[in-house]
Amino acid sequence: MKLSQAFRMAFKSIWANKLRTALSMLGMLIGVATVIALVSMSEGSSRQVQSQVESLGAANMLQVTITGRGLTTSLTKEEALEFADIPNVEGVSPIVNGNATVKYGTTSESYTVEGITPEYESVREVGFVKGRYIVDLDNVNYSKVALIGANVATTLFESEDPLGKTIQLNGNRYLIVGILQTKGDSINGSADDKVLIPLTTAERLLQSNGVRSIYLKVDDMDKSEQVQALLEARLSAKFQNATNAYRVINQQEAMETVGSITQTMTSMMAGIALISLVVGGIGIMNIMLVSVTERTREIGIRKSLGAKRRDILLQFLVEAITISGLGGAFGIAIGYIASRIIGIVMSTETAVSLDMVWEAFAFSAGVGVIFGIFPANKAARLRPVDALRHD
Repeated sequence: MKLSQAFRMAFKSIWANKLRTALSMLGMLIGVATVIALVSMSEGSSRQVQSQVESLGAANMLQVTITGRGLTTSLTKEEALEFADIPNVEGVSPIVNGNATVKYGTTSESYTVEGITPEYESVREVGFVKGRYIVDLDNVNYSKVALIGANVATTLFESEDPLGKTIQLNGNRYLIVGILQTKGDSINGSADDKVLIPLTTAERLLQSNGVRSIYLKVDDMDKSEQVQALLEARLSAKFQNATNAYRVINQQEAMETVGSITQTMTSMMAGIALISLVVGGIGIMNIMLVSVTERTREIGIRKSLGAKRRDILLQFLVEAITISGLGGAFGIAIGYIASRIIGIVMSTETAVSLDMVWEAFAFSAGVGVIFGIFPANKAARLRPVDALRHD
């Protein structure tokens, strides 16, 4: 028997028993749809968390947070910039941050204010779309100039051009000299809800003595651990071996940890969903056994007319694969729709990858093979004489 003929006979049998076939396909359909929907949610969450971690900076980034020890609770700007002479450090960006009330006209909002140096642009990879950046002269002269994020510009100025306008930070007047690039949300909040001013000016505005947050950009991602070790050695000497006086976060390690956690969650959710596929496979095996019993006389007639054992085996095996394959195909479509609906209703990101779709379909077809072998083999082993005697 040709394979094409086996598929024609399978579709003919399925069409003759539409309701029974639909019910047997239901378990496979639900299983595949569940796999697609759950894994797409997990994959979407993984991408979202990954993008938020990446929004903190590139993978070759080290973040230092100073908590202090005794009377020493921070570093000076000069001490922070000295980290630039550590081998493989491409740039250092010390930051003074806090919250301030930002006012323009009658509109007043609270935003994050960061005091920065010119290195912030290259280290944090936050550029500007209009105007200019903070320069060294701004820090030397304690200039009251500011760059504002996209959301700040929209909220305070609506359709006006903010460049050259004056805003008030905690009652102090600052000239807007630049508009920042849109960066989107991150773990630390929206990067577009920030106001950047010179570091020296920020120390006065926020009444902060010294730097407590520092970012270091490493020129070679593979050497980030070496840089981290040298950096921690310097900090340990500064704070007299008090390791709780500072914290160093390796961006690459953070991304790897997040990736590992989300991969584990995805595997667990897929494993749970695959159980329903196995249940669907059992349903297909059950319906195929019933089909073999009902068609015993047909099998006997075909064998008496010269059909070989492998022909009967192929016929019923193809029928089982067809049922499970159709269930998988419909399940993929429903799973894709469900993932879209879940994303809209829960306001979360979902992602259906092509690899996931092929794997789900292949698994559903594989279940048809596994659970179709026994009924097909039972049909193939029937003796023509016994089959023709069957009532």
